[in-house]
Amino acid sequence: MSKHFETEAIRTQLNRSEFLEHSVPLYLTSSFVFEDAEDMRASFTEEKERNIYSRFTNPNTSEFVDKICKMEGAESGYAFATGMAAVFSTFAALLNSGDHVVSARSVFGSTHALFTKFLPKWNIETSYFKVDEVDQVESLIKPETKILYVESPTNPGCDVLDLEHLGNLAKKHTLIFVVDNCFATPYLQQPIKFGADIVIHSATKMIDGQGRVLGGVSVGRADLIREIYLFARNTGPAMSPFNAWVLSKSLETLHVRADRHCENALKVAEFLEGHDKVNLVKYPFLKSHPQYEVAKKQMRHGGNIVAFKVKGGIDAGRKFLNAIKMCSLSANLGDTRTIVTHPASTTHSKLAEEDRLEVGITDGLVRCSVGLEHVEDVIADLDQALNA
Repeated sequence: MSKHFETEAIRTQLNRSEFLEHSVPLYLTSSFVFEDAEDMRASFTEEKERNIYSRFTNPNTSEFVDKICKMEGAESGYAFATGMAAVFSTFAALLNSGDHVVSARSVFGSTHALFTKFLPKWNIETSYFKVDEVDQVESLIKPETKILYVESPTNPGCDVLDLEHLGNLAKKHTLIFVVDNCFATPYLQQPIKFGADIVIHSATKMIDGQGRVLGGVSVGRADLIREIYLFARNTGPAMSPFNAWVLSKSLETLHVRADRHCENALKVAEFLEGHDKVNLVKYPFLKSHPQYEVAKKQMRHGGNIVAFKVKGGIDAGRKFLNAIKMCSLSANLGDTRTIVTHPASTTHSKLAEEDRLEVGITDGLVRCSVGLEHVEDVIADLDQALNA
């Protein structure tokens, strides 16, 4: 079978049933039956690999995970109800009391809350490094350090980290290298090629692509995924079969959608870079991006997220949002519809100002998730809102 990304995304599917369906059906069942007592015993002791209960595995979730594993070059995986369930379960399964995490400071707000509010309850501490200070990562590593964690590109500032450099560092110190690949998707970037042990996605975003369902997935080394699976099997954050079915079908068009998203996003970024009401534009494939060369090395295209700073601070950011006519005001991203968000007054408003500024979330920062509308219409809406 072809190993091209597009073909794998479309042709990786469950075996057909006796009805010879062309498209994989939904398996909306909570549990599965056994042939006899011996079959049941062997299944629960895992002498047999089969579906027992949909909290453990389900044909639809298995198909979705299989596709992501092939796209990412991973050995195994597990699908979760949300992206944050994947993040938390990965940490909870792989960390013990007294362990230490080294993480880039630029992480999603809820991930930051895990590091600062919840993991410390179990005596798990985190040390942060700034995305432009990767040379200091090694100095943060302690004997009890277990995980090196990053997002790339980062949310919401669109910074890019050198995954190959960090992967080599993790290998040198025998750390588990975990990468949140949500912004890039498996189509644009495969962190395992650069040394990642675990790759996490919020499938709610570009993988779904139409703002319909929630989902998350962790894939990577089989021994690590085994620990994550056992944790999830006992704590219950499993993805629903319906959501898995939707997301698996979405993967069949990911490459087509992502190409257009990235094409539109680059044009939007180039337009914003020349706008007199904008101070700064961050997009990985703009030559002005500080990590442009790194982005070109590890990404196929620049993604669909553009970060830019509106002149005038937090008040100007709010006025900009209020003037938007076509684009959506939403906390989501990766949708067919272009979405604009003002992190300082919304998604990251609960962070202290000092914490926001440390990760580049200034008062005027706007995150634009560029959709699939005609790009001239997107640019026209952003232009009139900036000038309003």
